[in-house]
Amino acid sequence: MALALYIHWPFCLKKCPYCDFNSHVRSGVDIGAWEAALLADMAHEREATGPDPLTSIFFGGGTPSLMPPALVERLIAQATRLWTPAPGLEITLEANPSSVEAAAFGDLARAGVNRVSLGLQSLNDEALRFLGRLHDAREGTAALEVAQNAFERVSFDLIYARPGQSAAEWQVELARALAFGTGHLSLYQLTIEPGTRFATDHRLGRFALPEDDLAADIFTLTRDMTAAAGLPAYEVSNHARPGEESRHNLTYWRYGDYVGIGPGAHGRRRSVATQRHRKPENYLSACTRNGHGMSESRPLAASEQASEALMMGLRLEEGVDLAQMAHRFGLPGDALIDADKARFYRGLGMIERDGPRLRVAPQGMVLLDALLGELVSAELLAAT
Repeated sequence: MALALYIHWPFCLKKCPYCDFNSHVRSGVDIGAWEAALLADMAHEREATGPDPLTSIFFGGGTPSLMPPALVERLIAQATRLWTPAPGLEITLEANPSSVEAAAFGDLARAGVNRVSLGLQSLNDEALRFLGRLHDAREGTAALEVAQNAFERVSFDLIYARPGQSAAEWQVELARALAFGTGHLSLYQLTIEPGTRFATDHRLGRFALPEDDLAADIFTLTRDMTAAAGLPAYEVSNHARPGEESRHNLTYWRYGDYVGIGPGAHGRRRSVATQRHRKPENYLSACTRNGHGMSESRPLAASEQASEALMMGLRLEEGVDLAQMAHRFGLPGDALIDADKARFYRGLGMIERDGPRLRVAPQGMVLLDALLGELVSAELLAAT
């Protein structure tokens, strides 16, 4: 069984006003202590999984591009000793597009990182200020150029349907983004996460999101433009040239096994859900005490796994094979999907069936979250 590894690095340059994980901000990081903890945590996961083929490593979290490249190199070396590296092992690192982080891109590439995901978020200075970003558009595009020279594969993300944004303005911004020539783009509609400053500002009426019809038009425009540029959508918010899809994220969406280490990291492996201690101090002390940073490990019932697999798999353009999924989780085929609602939404052209394969049609993707709540059987949803 193939495996993906997620490594969460919890430290940032500065507290972000829109972040819901502000406990990660610290000063005076003891790199030696963190190296020992992460290596021990990784070794613990190897005992649980065995020598599975390792298809991807993903460094995420706070600002992993601030990790010392030597530490990144040692973590990669440990991972490839513990598990069998699959051909074309994808090693991704998330980075903010600041000049401070871009200066380390060459060293990070030499340490073994072969793919970077840049959080540009916008090519517009006013929008970046609204989003609470520390970089401006010029610094962001300069970092993108450095990344394209340093790494084999580059992705960056943008946020659309921002307050006051028109479809025409987004069309210009997206055309500029596509002109950079990266093989992957993550394009997200702005959403309001509970507990963030965005949520407070929105509740107080300090800004308004675009009307649903405008947001839907922008979504459709996005898919049309990326497809015309040779980066079709392969997931509701992700677009790539064929062969440059994120292998790591495909593991999540296809409900494959992945292990997560570092503060707050989640994992799913061998039908068990794992959760690491969220607070960095608690994580470190747990690793010292127990040899791992896990706070919870619980078996997942077949119904809960099936529900999660459907909710993730239907995000993909390829959809899901219902017969294969029923066999995998030992459930009756008619236990997965509400048949009456599936017929209704198929009649509206929102979903498509090809034998056992079910996929969400393009006109259904714009309403994906609501559609998932309708399609997945009530029994499975109740189990999640």
